[in-house]
Amino acid sequence: MPDIAFPQQTGTNERTRRFSLGVFVLILLVGVGYVALHLAADLKPVQQSSALPYVLLGIALLIALGFEFVNGFHDTANAVATVIYTHSLTPNLAVVWSGAWNFVGVLVSSGAVAFGILQLLPVELILQVGSSAGFAMVFALLIAAIIWNLATWWLGLPSSSSHTLIGSIIGVGLMNQLLRGPSGTSGVDWSQASGVGKALLFSPLVGFVASALLLLALKALVRVPALYKEPKKNHPPPFWIRALLILTCTGVSFAHGSNDGQKGMGLIMLILIGTVPTAYALNKAVSPAETQAFVAVAHEASAVFAKYTNGAPASSDPRADTQAYVRTRQLSSGTMPALKQLTDMIAKQVGASGSLAAVPQNEVDNVRNNMYLASEAIRLMEKAQQPVFATEDRAIVDAYKKQLDVATKFIPTWVKVAVAIALGLGTMVGWKRIVVTVGEKIGKQHLTYGQGASAELVAMLTIGAADMYGLPVSTTHVLSSGVAGTMAANGSGLQWNTVRSLVLAWVLTLPASIALAAGLYWVFRHVF
Repeated sequence: MPDIAFPQQTGTNERTRRFSLGVFVLILLVGVGYVALHLAADLKPVQQSSALPYVLLGIALLIALGFEFVNGFHDTANAVATVIYTHSLTPNLAVVWSGAWNFVGVLVSSGAVAFGILQLLPVELILQVGSSAGFAMVFALLIAAIIWNLATWWLGLPSSSSHTLIGSIIGVGLMNQLLRGPSGTSGVDWSQASGVGKALLFSPLVGFVASALLLLALKALVRVPALYKEPKKNHPPPFWIRALLILTCTGVSFAHGSNDGQKGMGLIMLILIGTVPTAYALNKAVSPAETQAFVAVAHEASAVFAKYTNGAPASSDPRADTQAYVRTRQLSSGTMPALKQLTDMIAKQVGASGSLAAVPQNEVDNVRNNMYLASEAIRLMEKAQQPVFATEDRAIVDAYKKQLDVATKFIPTWVKVAVAIALGLGTMVGWKRIVVTVGEKIGKQHLTYGQGASAELVAMLTIGAADMYGLPVSTTHVLSSGVAGTMAANGSGLQWNTVRSLVLAWVLTLPASIALAAGLYWVFRHVF
């Protein structure tokens, strides 16, 4: 590994290495045990006439966790790049530390990013995720993302897992539209894709400019020469600089877990709903009392929708008419009566069972799809501001949508634990290539302590802000552009071969992953 050397293994260093490795293995074993026990408990009451769903579940989970494992090569490796390169922490300890804070970030995440990305998928595939088309979708986008991530990692390029996954989702949507014709639900939700695209486009620019300005401010205010020198071979930095770099690594790791970790969680939920819907289609953690509160809110929402029907007759097929609105985004005279009837249907189905956990197995999928469709219809109405709800009516509709999302857009804790484990393992295996690129190949001079701290602080704040708004951003792009910004501000110069390669990977990721996923989806549609 060029130009990076760590202290020789003294007795103390060797003990530290063994201790950190032991902690990691212990956490790994506890996490795997926790995941296995809770998955088994969830599947115990499920009645399946065939073992095929369990086989598909196992294969799909392995592929999804494989995606997060490869994600660890790229994104989480960026979080530890500066502390490893500057010798602030040994690689083993850095990975354990970063993994722990990734885990905390994953656990406290809201899930907004996960389900925001899934809204890019065709609505019909979300509603029929357990069908052959649904399985083809899941396998195509996962395998396409893994192939591209592995290819760019092998070349040592900090490519974006977020970019790759979103490209794969768009590829599936486009191919699905080609196969099924010009139907709105068959294609990509371009309005949602536009918001996601802007977040991915502007976040690297924010990283570049903000990191450059921060470094300039730091040099003006903190006149400590040691902060602006490259790391000494085999020597850790002064204590206060070391503490600063560990702090920024911690922040990036936490922000990465709360944002990037959600992508894999959303995919795993798609897999669970598609293979064992009776266990995961509805949030069984919702208590009977909360379920009754949901039914009451549904009745209130139904009364609100009735005010806006304008005397239109009842729908003969409320679910189809609601889906037609989601497909066309055009509010017709029959939309509000259909949504009212669908809401009444949901309230009746859930109310008769007493709780979400007690909904009969043969009705779970239908109830979940009705809820998801009603939530999507409300989201689009609020976005288009049609109809214009009165203030008190909007509050009721918002409360109803929130209840629908709690019931259908949830992530069990064991899924978060599994994703955190996969991220940690990936980081431990693949960090070296990315560390070399970040530390030595972006600028003509080696990364200094101040540059590393500036880039990571900006990355932490940018990713955290995006998470608050439910937008996916790339840790890789934000951090690598931040490093480039500090090199430019410092007058260190940029290695344009590396910069061109990074830009090329950034430009090619979307079309390459779109093409890969589209082709794989076409193949898997015929296989399944």
